[in-house]
Amino acid sequence: MSNFLAGLGEFPHVRMRRNRAQSWSRRMVCENTLTTNDLIWPLFIIDGQGQRESVTSMPGVERLSIDLIVKAAGEAKALGIPAIAVFPSTDPALKTPDAKEGLNANNLVCRAVRAIKEAHGDDLGVICDVALDPYNSDGHDGLVHDGKILNDETLELLCQQAVVQARAGCDIVAPSDMMDGRIKAIRQALDAEGFQRVQILSYAAKYASSFYGPFRDAVGSGGVLKGDKKTYQMDPANSDEALREVALDVSEGADMLMVKPGMPYLDILRRIKDTFAMPTFAYQVSGEYAMIQAAAGNGWLNGEAAMMESLMAFKRAGADGVLTYYAPLAARLLNEG
Repeated sequence: MSNFLAGLGEFPHVRMRRNRAQSWSRRMVCENTLTTNDLIWPLFIIDGQGQRESVTSMPGVERLSIDLIVKAAGEAKALGIPAIAVFPSTDPALKTPDAKEGLNANNLVCRAVRAIKEAHGDDLGVICDVALDPYNSDGHDGLVHDGKILNDETLELLCQQAVVQARAGCDIVAPSDMMDGRIKAIRQALDAEGFQRVQILSYAAKYASSFYGPFRDAVGSGGVLKGDKKTYQMDPANSDEALREVALDVSEGADMLMVKPGMPYLDILRRIKDTFAMPTFAYQVSGEYAMIQAAAGNGWLNGEAAMMESLMAFKRAGADGVLTYYAPLAARLLNEG
């Protein structure tokens, strides 16, 4: 020790490293905990039997036919994952300007939900996306007329879509469309049809982000999208606006809230959780997943460690749970301790 430090006597009095010195001590003072209960697994559905297709821009992610989706749901249940979210990759021949396939009680999503519920009952939650982009030949979340996204006309279809999904057995509808007034409209439609118990997970703060590209590849909407979604999804520059969006959705009957994307918007997540103290989730979107996978695939970082660190970041920022394509891997690692 230098003469300078020796002259300070017992310096330093406070040593932050003491609590970090042993594994048991680090666990004992840990401020946030990640468990399998924090995970929601998004899954992509395709038609057919025994079919699986790799999503090129999302290494490790596949589109699965309904029979394989049912097996994946069983895997999720066995791992302790409480819920899955299902997204269809719709046959392009079924996509139309009026998105009528989204209202079909026998569409891909509804058939998948019925099969999952028949196999697994209420032991696993099923979340369905409410938006028109999987069925719209324009690739937009709402109806399009003369290049403009129609708000109120879209609401009528979203309500019908939510009711159709609820009849199929969906536990949570998740409106991701960002049309004004959709939460109130959907809540009223569900209640009128006797689905008071179906929850609404609102994509309350969904940004017009460049991180969605691989997802659009997975559901087949990217190649048909005409223009962009900036007239209804939020400006990435805005933070106060997110609080207004959330306040409206809360007042209209949302049960839970979603921030999308996740990692680039941790500040939004924190503000929403602190302000509303409601169940709040983050979506670790396809672009975030793809970046970690690409870096890990090139040996530039430890993929598993980076993945777990990213999930803990969501918890630290206030998330009650995370939609992540890493859900089964994270669950296995957590279960192994």
